[in-house]
Amino acid sequence: MTLPAARTFEQRRLDTLHRLEHDVDAWVATAGPEGGEPYMVPLSFLWDGDTLLFATAADSATARNLEASGKARLGLGLTRDVILIEGTAEPLRMGEVPAEVGDAFAVKTGFDPRELSSPYLYFRIRPERIQAWREVNELEARELMRDGRWRLP
Repeated sequence: MTLPAARTFEQRRLDTLHRLEHDVDAWVATAGPEGGEPYMVPLSFLWDGDTLLFATAADSATARNLEASGKARLGLGLTRDVILIEGTAEPLRMGEVPAEVGDAFAVKTGFDPRELSSPYLYFRIRPERIQAWREVNELEARELMRDGRWRLP
């Protein structure tokens, strides 16, 4: 198998931003407090240019884990074109999300948790570390963000 040429740092950053703006779903991995069981679910998200906004049932394992630990790992894309994000989570009650943000979330995801009778929470995930690669030739320079700051090429 012939590998495609490795992308430049800047191209991988642009590709990552494109995916954040256009993808609808991500795998969200959380764990319970004090080494609890890992848990992973697909959730829809809205990217605002700095953070990702998710919504999940208030009584779900994901919500409990995010409230307890404040940490999440996210995966976008395929295994041969992956973006991995580690971030901190801030819970937001329905009334804490401005109407225009809730509307944008509903339009992008096709899902409006404000219309449900069961309680939902929003979570704002602030990326602390982002990695992106396609093939082994991009592994060495896969880290695009560290400590919440985009790295320089």
